[in-house]
Amino acid sequence: MLDLGFVRNNLELVEEKLRARGADPAALLGDFRALDQSRREAITRSEQVNAQINKNSQEIGRLIQLEKQVGISPEKVSLLTEISDIKNETLLLKLEDVSYKKTASAKAEQMIQLLASIPNLTRDEVPIGRSEADNVTVKLWGKIPSFDFLPKPHWELGEALGILDLERAAKLSGARFAVYMGAGARLERALVSFMLDLHTEKHGYTEVLPPFMVNSKSLFGTGQLPKFAEDLFRCSDADAEAVARGEFKENDHWLIPTAEVPVTNLYRDEILDEARLPICLTAYTPCFRAEAGAAGKDTRGIIRQHQFQKVEMVKFTRPEDSDAEHEKLTRNAEEILEALGLPYRRVLLCTGDTGFSSAKTFDLEVWLPGQQLYREISSCSNFESFQARRANIRYRAAGAKGKPEFVHTLNGSGLAVGRTWLAIVENYQQADGSVVIPEALRPYMGGLERITKSEVQ
Repeated sequence: MLDLGFVRNNLELVEEKLRARGADPAALLGDFRALDQSRREAITRSEQVNAQINKNSQEIGRLIQLEKQVGISPEKVSLLTEISDIKNETLLLKLEDVSYKKTASAKAEQMIQLLASIPNLTRDEVPIGRSEADNVTVKLWGKIPSFDFLPKPHWELGEALGILDLERAAKLSGARFAVYMGAGARLERALVSFMLDLHTEKHGYTEVLPPFMVNSKSLFGTGQLPKFAEDLFRCSDADAEAVARGEFKENDHWLIPTAEVPVTNLYRDEILDEARLPICLTAYTPCFRAEAGAAGKDTRGIIRQHQFQKVEMVKFTRPEDSDAEHEKLTRNAEEILEALGLPYRRVLLCTGDTGFSSAKTFDLEVWLPGQQLYREISSCSNFESFQARRANIRYRAAGAKGKPEFVHTLNGSGLAVGRTWLAIVENYQQADGSVVIPEALRPYMGGLERITKSEVQ
């Protein structure tokens, strides 16, 4: 969420940044200045009324003391009348104050909903563009493999080897689910362990195993709610109408779309010590996405699933460190691909393709020879203070006496496990239909060097 004072003082810049994203500033901001002014006026009038009430209370006290000092006289009658008049005025002022407070509260709620609907402002170095076609490749790594045969896509290889069963998955759960069998299932498990070990033992992350269900406040904190509710799986105790109004309960539940949500919200409403920063966490979780906005896309294979596994990296940093930590986090994801020998490219997303909460995102795209294209396998984003303000995650600088500041949050896939699985299957396929296991994974596969046709069918 953007800071209200920043939007007020930089409204033209905010409008410009929204247009760069391809958004309509008028639709998102509405009559921001009028709303802000009416809210501030109501607060000011309430403060003025309270000041008068306090002044009246002091005057009543003075008059009561004076009244006690005089005997029965016209002066006493006059004092009692004046006290009664001031008390009546005070009663009216209190009723007026209630009205101003209700107005200010209603306007504040409208302002919160307005600010919650505005995406983060992209950094100046993010290229202007409308779609992924305008993203900029900033790095290429690895040699694209050449084959003396026509390489197959992973769904054909997996079915032929008996390690991927999409037909039975559809029988169990419907479209966009997968069953992994035999060495295919072990490969998925091996990738999770390999990624977690590299991130914890080499890169210094702390492993976290969070809940796979979260409440609405957690999804609001990272920016999924209320805007992207249709892309999530909501449990029956979550009130859709209340969510649309921005009213979140503590005891409702959603399946997580990514470990970013529970891990980032670990520190919601907390003040961290500066000495603890950066905090670097990694987590394996299944992820669940309704993919309401992706109907008809990537229907073949396991590119876009309702349930998939992912290893996530999340960082909490000081604002001045977030750029450097963003680069480190992106490199940590790249090292997984390099260790597995998978060709990839790093892409700087344009304004129109950058996610709602992100100020700057690098996508890592792995080469898939069976489809002859690069596909996203990791998004590494710097959210700056956007998520921290929504989730109220702050830190106190060492020796500082002022207000605590908001941390910067970052996250990236390290990596999407299913897409890594299919990238290995396609890049390491052999003419006889078998798949060679990358050397880095063989210790996690019990020494298995090659996947051949499974006896499990």
